[in-house]
Amino acid sequence: MAKNKTIPSLPALTHQNSLKTLVENRTIYNLENCELNLFETYERSIQVPLKFNDLVVTSMLRGKKVMHLFEDPAFDYLPGESVIIPANEIMLIDFPEAAIEKPTQCLALAIDNDKISNTLDLLNEKYPKEGKSDFWKLDDQNYFFYNNEDLAQTINKIIGICQSKDLTKDALADLALQELLIRIIQTQTLKQVVEKQPHTNSNTYLSTIVNLIQGNLSEKINLKTIALNAGMSTASLYRLFKRELGISPVEYIILERIKLAKKLLKDQSIYIKNVSFETGFEDCNYFIRTFKYYEGITPKQYQQLNNKN
Repeated sequence: MAKNKTIPSLPALTHQNSLKTLVENRTIYNLENCELNLFETYERSIQVPLKFNDLVVTSMLRGKKVMHLFEDPAFDYLPGESVIIPANEIMLIDFPEAAIEKPTQCLALAIDNDKISNTLDLLNEKYPKEGKSDFWKLDDQNYFFYNNEDLAQTINKIIGICQSKDLTKDALADLALQELLIRIIQTQTLKQVVEKQPHTNSNTYLSTIVNLIQGNLSEKINLKTIALNAGMSTASLYRLFKRELGISPVEYIILERIKLAKKLLKDQSIYIKNVSFETGFEDCNYFIRTFKYYEGITPKQYQQLNNKN
């Protein structure tokens, strides 16, 4: 499992004697500003419809689904991945591998629209972004993303709160929902930046820094120099990345270098030490360890697997 794809803790499955249905058996936890749904499916099915009256954050826990959303092509939905769906949007879901011994499990967290609006207003007031036209907002076009560790931990927290008998769980859930929305926006922004999507964040400071980093990946990157070229201090640079992307500048540089390494490794004849040099890693062994940490396999294994495919 690649490091950039983290599965939340798995809630217990419903005892088979308690199942109401074998397709999308639903357990509901209602709170003041959200509703947590845990869905389980135990037999193969196709085109199962599902709709919520509020925006819903879904995260795959076990098994495999095939999602049909909007007018986009269908896509596999696997553990460690999340999807946000606007209110009243119909999903059609296939379960190509579900079985009694291999069930699917997915959570769907429906969030009250006022809670979302109030949270975004609070963020824009208390923690405004640098760009004049840049605001905290959910990106409907960027609805599919991998869970990082922070996002998975926040999902775990919400599951625990919803399932608890704590008398203050509505208040605790409200705080966790704020954290969840922040994590989702950071994850969406990071995906936009890494994939160079056309609707990439309009923050001019971030765009300037990202361009400087991406243009110098094979060189030794000095964050102080990068910050000075962007007209800010190193501390401000660090805060900008943590706020916008949820990671440090150093982590972002590593992600970009790993992405470049994967492109270079498509060449079957290239040596691993040359890939290490071309991607700015001064030590080949460190490059191999870092690549395996993020991708789950060594550069050589990735190269062989890519060429086999």
